[in-house]
Amino acid sequence: MLGSLLLVLVSPAVGSFLALLADRLPRGEDVVFTRSACRSCKRPLSARDLIPLVSFSLSAGHCRSCGAPIPPWLLDMEILAIGCAVVAIILSQTTTEAWLSAIFLWVLLTLVASDLLSFRLPDPLTGTLLVTALTLAWLTPHVTLAGALLGAAIGAGTFWLLRWGYYRLRGREGLGMGDVKLMAGLGAALGPYELPLMLLLASVTALAVALAGRARSPHALRPTRPLPFGAALAAASAVLWVSLRLSG
Repeated sequence: MLGSLLLVLVSPAVGSFLALLADRLPRGEDVVFTRSACRSCKRPLSARDLIPLVSFSLSAGHCRSCGAPIPPWLLDMEILAIGCAVVAIILSQTTTEAWLSAIFLWVLLTLVASDLLSFRLPDPLTGTLLVTALTLAWLTPHVTLAGALLGAAIGAGTFWLLRWGYYRLRGREGLGMGDVKLMAGLGAALGPYELPLMLLLASVTALAVALAGRARSPHALRPTRPLPFGAALAAASAVLWVSLRLSG
């Protein structure tokens, strides 16, 4: 109980850090030593400005110095991080499994945010996802370690072949290497047998979003327009991963 309570209590702070990762890693900025600052006026943020959940409300969603609006997705990340922790606790039998499951869901959340914001899936995030998925396979019975390794190989290998084939046919990249690396972690988490269903869910989701965008703008489905397919893959995997554990 204490471990679960601690997991929930630290989740808002974790969510704040995840937002920082999603914002800075695609830009190649330091995430450890550089102080947080307003993007508009560059004023370093004080401790008062960095209290999870509370600071956003106290400042009414605006910088206290220049009045520039604070992106609301920063608050969303803190709230969603709490949700990930609660889901992890519900799905887990032990405190260790709960923490590992929360880390897995937190990394997926950060990958979704990063891809939606900048069309990037940074290596530190995809690498952490793979390591966490393999650790879960090693310590929990849901996916065997052999199944996780096979799923990682099939997921990454399939997307690498798709990437290579598209480039050979069209002369331009259709999938980034970030998607290939992401599939290694997703394959390790789900195992080889769930990958087809996950890809179907992700494809339907991405198509629905693209069609919704097409309804708003005639340019939304241009062949050269980038789509955050990595976000769809990560979101579909999270839904399937949670569903499998609830049903198991």
